[in-house]
Amino acid sequence: MAIFRQYIAPLLAVLVFLFALVAVSARIFLPSDMAAPAPIEEVEVTSQPTTTDLPPAAHNAS
Repeated sequence: MAIFRQYIAPLLAVLVFLFALVAVSARIFLPSDMAAPAPIEEVEVTSQPTTTDLPPAAHNAS
């Protein structure tokens, strides 16, 4: 168990850190339009639910 705690666990932590560093740094090599954050679109609400949209059992409860 001491071998895992002294050698393997720190090695795994360093490997995960290096993988994350490489993944984040890869954005440098992407085309400029792909390196930007994703656009945020507004969601339109087309209709509001009414009591007539509820199932028949819900009409009795209200």
